[in-house]
Formats: sequence, structure tokens, C-alpha cells
Amino acid sequence: GIKWMSSLEAKFEDAKDKKPTAEKLERLRREKVNRFRHQHRISVQGTDLPDPIATFQQLQQEYQVHPRILENIRAAGFHVPTAIQMQAIPVMLHGRELLASAPTGSGKTLAFCIPLLTHLKQPRNKGFRALIISPTRELASQTHRELVKLAEGTGFRIHMIHKAAEAAKKFGPKSSKKF
Repeated sequence: GIKWMSSLEAKFEDAKDKKPTAEKLERLRREKVNRFRHQHRISVQGTDLPDPIATFQQLQQEYQVHPRILENIRAAGFHVPTAIQMQAIPVMLHGRELLASAPTGSGKTLAFCIPLLTHLKQPRNKGFRALIISPTRELASQTHRELVKLAEGTGFRIHMIHKAAEAAKKFGPKSSKKF
């Protein structure tokens, strides 16, 4: 049969059909995230991945990153996160494991140092609470420098240990048992 209706009823019917469903909204959100990842050449694998960030300011709004850390990021001259930072920081802040690959100079150090300091929340007198193992002394020095800049004013103490004998002198002879 033919369905007859007034133009007012037709507008109401159209409006009813165009009401976005939860599934449609989720699909549109995923499409937007995928376009963003494609635009920034971010390739991801896995399930239930957090959305990438577009600005460092989102870290404070969405993940409660310490405001002083964000000030230190800006003071270091970083205004917009790099592709590796856009995706790696949210993944790590969600406590997920991560295997990431990016070119030299792309911001990997900052990408893992921000979540590290955020997970530690605040300084405590409990010995070493985080450990970063580097394959070379040069990379260890670079990571140490970046962490010191990033943690400035937060109260975290950042140390670099490159020889066990020096560590014993610096932190005491029982440091190996204590830490």
C-alpha cells in the first residue's frame, strides 16, 4: 500500500530516522580517529586502543598529568606532540604494553618519560621507584637529561648509574640490597 502523510508528519518521520544511534556515533568517532592516525602516519595494532592526543594540553584534561610537567614541556620548546607521542603516551597512561618504532629525533624519550612520571604521581622516600635500562651510555645520558628537564620543580630525584662501584659510593655500600 501507499502511505499518505502530511508534510509536517514527513518532517517528523525524517527527524526520527536521522536520530544518531550509539553504534552510529561510535562508528563516526572511530572513523575520525582513523583519519587522524592516517593524517599523522600513525600505524597501530591491537584491541581497545586509546585515542591519540592532538595537544599536550589534553594530557592534563584527560589524564591528570602534573601541571608542572606540562609547563616543563612548553619551556623545553615542545608545543605540539609528534606522531609517536600522540599515540604512545595515551597507550602507556592506560597501563598498556607498548612496542613502538620511530626515527631518531622523533620524540620517543619524551613519549615514555611523561607516562613514567605520571604513574609515579609524586616523589617518595622509598628508594628507586622506576628503572630505565639503556643499551648505551650516550642514550642513558640523553634520557637522564630529558628526565631532569621534565621533572624540574616536581620533587622527583633523577639519577644515572653506569657502574656498580660508583653506585655503592653514591648511595651507600648496602644500596644493592636496599634497592
